[in-house]
Amino acid sequence: MEYVKGKYKSSIFSSSSGYVVGLFRVKEASEELADLKNKTITFTGYFHELNNDDMYILYGFYKLHDRYGYQFQVSSYERVEPEGSDAIIEFLTSSFVKGCGEKTAKKIVEVLGDKAIALIKSDIKNLERVGLSVKQTTSIYKSIMNYYDSDEAIIYLKELGFSIREITKLLNVYGKRIVDIVKENIYSLIDYVDFNKLDNIYFKIYTETNEVRTRACIVEAIKRLTFETGDTYVEREDIISYLNDVFKIVIDGEVDTYLDSLADDNVLKLLYKRIYLMEYFQDEENIANRLYTISNHPTKMLNNFANLITWTQREYNIEYNEEQVRAIKEALKNSVTIITGGPGTGKTTIINGLLRMFQYMNNIDDLGMNARVALLAPTGRASKRMSETTNFGASTIHRYLKWNLETKEFGVNEYNPNMQDLVIVDEVSMIDNNLMSSLLKGINPEAKVVLVGDENQLPSVGPGNVLKNLIATDVFPHVRLTNIYRQSDNSFIPILADEIKNREVISNITEKRDDYNFLNCDRTNIKKMLKNIVCMSIDKGLTDRDIQVLAPMYKGENGIDNLNMLLQEIFNPHDDRLTEVQIGPVTYRINDKVINLVNNIDQNIFNGDIGYIKEINPKKNDIFMKIDFYGNIVALKREDVPQIQHAYAMSIHKSQGGEFNHVIMPITKEYNKMLYNKLIYTGVSRAKKSLVIIGSLEALNYAINNSYSVERRTSLEEMILNKFK
Repeated sequence: MEYVKGKYKSSIFSSSSGYVVGLFRVKEASEELADLKNKTITFTGYFHELNNDDMYILYGFYKLHDRYGYQFQVSSYERVEPEGSDAIIEFLTSSFVKGCGEKTAKKIVEVLGDKAIALIKSDIKNLERVGLSVKQTTSIYKSIMNYYDSDEAIIYLKELGFSIREITKLLNVYGKRIVDIVKENIYSLIDYVDFNKLDNIYFKIYTETNEVRTRACIVEAIKRLTFETGDTYVEREDIISYLNDVFKIVIDGEVDTYLDSLADDNVLKLLYKRIYLMEYFQDEENIANRLYTISNHPTKMLNNFANLITWTQREYNIEYNEEQVRAIKEALKNSVTIITGGPGTGKTTIINGLLRMFQYMNNIDDLGMNARVALLAPTGRASKRMSETTNFGASTIHRYLKWNLETKEFGVNEYNPNMQDLVIVDEVSMIDNNLMSSLLKGINPEAKVVLVGDENQLPSVGPGNVLKNLIATDVFPHVRLTNIYRQSDNSFIPILADEIKNREVISNITEKRDDYNFLNCDRTNIKKMLKNIVCMSIDKGLTDRDIQVLAPMYKGENGIDNLNMLLQEIFNPHDDRLTEVQIGPVTYRINDKVINLVNNIDQNIFNGDIGYIKEINPKKNDIFMKIDFYGNIVALKREDVPQIQHAYAMSIHKSQGGEFNHVIMPITKEYNKMLYNKLIYTGVSRAKKSLVIIGSLEALNYAINNSYSVERRTSLEEMILNKFK
């Protein structure tokens, strides 16, 4: 690693996160950078604070930036104590040190010499040797210690293994208290640093597990268990087993004492045998309370419905069936309505009719509709599709609630709600307890709420089973759509999805249809057959924008990771004219298809959004990569690259909320425990124009009949029933 030593001059740019672009006057440098001596250079990196004319050593690399020229990219730094009598006197008489004039500074140097600053920092008694008054000694000592506090903290945190970016964030949040916090309870930093890293650092400070670690591991165990299972609570035995197996903590006889202590601190909620993280309990409680409030708000009489539905059918040139008419009527009549159905059952048709009827009833123009109605979905793809099919603006729930990635909080909440009169939420099966709780806090309590989804799809990734729980209460009007509309007499995808849902062993599943084909092959030929299908599709003019490969799991010979490598070479092979970069085992190229994995409202990108890499700048950090997400060009830093991955093939879980014209889905026994009904149903129902399944018929029929998905343990259903009884 290279270094430069010199003085910080000024900042060109600085952000609230501590990222700085500035000017630096080099006095000394490593051998490779000897030419920089006595020159002013540009530097970039993360810093807690920088003081003009202070002396620093910057460690990193001097690199050429395509746009800004050479810059020194700082990976770590340290402030250098003043060296030599003149420098020490200059420092002691600066504004940083209170109570020390030039005469006093010279006296200190005479007594303590060129190591004066280090001697004072090590022990105040060294400064007392100078013969100053107690008041002056105390003032000078405190000034010096305050000045160097952050430096000591930086060195200490670096030695423990924190990155400079993490250190900057922690110092900005906690200031000089950070060292004491790390020593007292390192796990209190969980909002800023990964638990595993904190746990590793813990053992650099302590040799054995103490009460602080035990408490933190209990909370972490509950978090992991609930995310693995989707449950909203665990039981005592679950925690004991996880602590033993994963964290090597044996406290069987003391676990109740710890649980009671965490409950007393409002970290946990203990209810009978159920153990909740407090926020999980409050989410379920809030959903029940908010839905009760919304449901009990008086609604207007529904007049002239027959004429309105007639006008709407005439306008759209369609005729609603009995189920669809009932769905629209219930949604207009009630405060909370649930509408469910599989692919091809007309959910989109109902939403359009409902919007038009609401518009007629309230005499609203199109502009007014965007102010009075909120169309929401949990993913960017789903909200985009909703907007396209309704011709009204739609939004992700995170954007609607103004999610802040830095604070991990919603700007729209119970104290600052949105005030639309009609809120329609699509793909509700994907919404976990926390997001539903946040949404209900952020909407008008007098609004009509319409929840639309497919109860047979995969449940949310996060804890809870909201849609299923709400339906099970039988408290809210629920219209289940069962009539399937075929696009043609030989249209098979909706029929296949329905038969999978009903766990039927399909005898004619290998029969070729207009929109469906099953191709039998063993696991060793999956990739070869996939390549042939994709190449034939390309010959017909299709691209990776038209074709989506969906698979159940990431690892293994036919896992998503390997399939992406294969498909990248077909859709976007190496081209000497285009830039590419390798990050770990993955090579990213310009024009690569990628999926975003985080919600970032500032950049208007959300988990599940698909984009294409438009620019790669290997020598840049601030604009390392540019990606086009549905026309929204987003710049990523190098450190942000883990928030994307290739999307030529994606998991069926990640495909939820989207529709794809042409879906190819490999199914093989190799996927073992991932072969279950809801997963296969969800994958099949993503296909819009055509579906090709390749692999084992035995594996497919096994998956169709495997209910695998264990019933999630939640309390929402009973909380709602208790509220409404």
